[in-house]
Amino acid sequence: MIVGIDLGTTNSLIGYFNDGEAKLIPNGLGEYLTPSVVSIDDDGIVYVGKTAKERKITYPDQSAEVFKRSMGTNKKFILGEKEFTAEELSSLILKSLKADAESYLECKVEEAVISVPAYFNDAQRKATKRAGEMAGFKVERIVSEPTAAAIAYGLNKKNADTKFLVFDLGGGTFDVSILELFHNIMEVRAVAGDNFLGGEDFTEVLEQMFFREKNIDQDELDEKARAHVRKQAELCKLGFEDGKTSVFKCKINDVLYEYEINVDDYEKSCQILLNKIKKPIERSLKDANIKLSDIEEVILVGGATKLSIVRRFVSRLFGRLPNTSINPDEVVAIGATTQAAMKERNEAVKEMILTDVCPFTLGTEVVVTRAGGIKESGHYLPIIERNSVIPISRTERLYAVNDNQSVIRVEILQGESRYAHNNVFLGEIEIPIPLGPAGKEAVDVTYTYDVNSILEVIVKVVSTKVSKRLVIKNESVDMTDEEIDERLKNLDSLKIHPREQEENKHLLVRGDRMYEEATGDVRQLIASRMEAFEDILDKQDTTKISQARSELKEFLDSIEDDII
Repeated sequence: MIVGIDLGTTNSLIGYFNDGEAKLIPNGLGEYLTPSVVSIDDDGIVYVGKTAKERKITYPDQSAEVFKRSMGTNKKFILGEKEFTAEELSSLILKSLKADAESYLECKVEEAVISVPAYFNDAQRKATKRAGEMAGFKVERIVSEPTAAAIAYGLNKKNADTKFLVFDLGGGTFDVSILELFHNIMEVRAVAGDNFLGGEDFTEVLEQMFFREKNIDQDELDEKARAHVRKQAELCKLGFEDGKTSVFKCKINDVLYEYEINVDDYEKSCQILLNKIKKPIERSLKDANIKLSDIEEVILVGGATKLSIVRRFVSRLFGRLPNTSINPDEVVAIGATTQAAMKERNEAVKEMILTDVCPFTLGTEVVVTRAGGIKESGHYLPIIERNSVIPISRTERLYAVNDNQSVIRVEILQGESRYAHNNVFLGEIEIPIPLGPAGKEAVDVTYTYDVNSILEVIVKVVSTKVSKRLVIKNESVDMTDEEIDERLKNLDSLKIHPREQEENKHLLVRGDRMYEEATGDVRQLIASRMEAFEDILDKQDTTKISQARSELKEFLDSIEDDII
């Protein structure tokens, strides 16, 4: 069985295809959304999801979130005494999802289709693939999130020659994709986006509004206080779903602050973010050669699109109400699961044909000749243009620029700048050529990019027919194969918190967090109830544990709003 996974910045989901439809798989708490948070306690036990999210409030130095933005880089995250890269933390999320799926389906799950932002570059996509492999999955297919969303909406059932725009604003990234449907073929016409724009940034705006209003210097707050402020900002943001105002309540150094925020003021403070959203939309329309008026339906994807100011912005921009008929939090996972069914040629989706595009330009550095015969190096030659339909193969013939040149070096680059040094270096091929005058010897450079985000480069000398081939690997991670194997062993040795104890552990962590936030009699009452629950856990009577868990949860729910 192949599962579909939405590996999100804020939340992650997993699904499987059965009885002709995609179905989501609940985690150990019975919920579809698993927060993309990892935490490690003093005993070295790893917590993932909602329990880790609770621990982050009281143990911020042992926890990590929003690491998806650092995929494909060497950035290190320190959790207690351990060090991780973003892909290693992502692998722990994926490993937890895999355990949930195997427990729920009662069978081994060995292959996955994983979604990524449409504008993820080659390094980020390969880091995602590696994270899946570290978690024990075979990962042969990566699918862009907006494309997955389009699949979930079943756009193949619409009328022919229909144009759609998928507006995907998640926790940490923003993507826009333009798709056109004709008969049973869904073609991605263009993609654009911003890998550093998402719901977390809208939360940050509320934090800054609060700090300014209450004249608080955020640099003077410790990590625990900042984590508490962030949590309250998130709650304040959710409060706008119910009305035109929301109250930001926060306790810092035993001082309770309250700040009522009007949605119109919030929208004004978010103008810089909203303006950033316009640029990828304009770029995708231009690349697709489509006018705004040609778009027949706008689909909202991602949890951040539930914000009223985002929905109002989209409605004004496109002059129509967007489609939100599928839960924006779940639609990508549903689409990735459907893509998994397509990969295993499930009868229910066998007639759907999907084309995708290369989200970035691929090319090489060349020398150009200026007026007066001056040769100037450092220029960028695009070979595969962004938003070219994939799979695709393109060939360019390049010539020796110097007399008696013995080798030609082809640098493989990715990006949109006309100057080579501003683009991302992916690799290089050096190939010997016969000596001769400048311009005589030539090489054919062929770039091939496929649906699995694999780039193959072949350089062939025209005169000698000698060729060299390179399949691009992620050069931004400078670990050797031996070092990668060692990291895999280290990850395997981590003690993952048992899934069957998840509900109990989550309640204990939540209670500890509320105890730290409370004062006086309420704090003592929490301690008393927690101790009673721990006594019952020690007796290992499953019936009594279940009843006590329900009672403790009901108690914590009843006092949650009174604790800031």
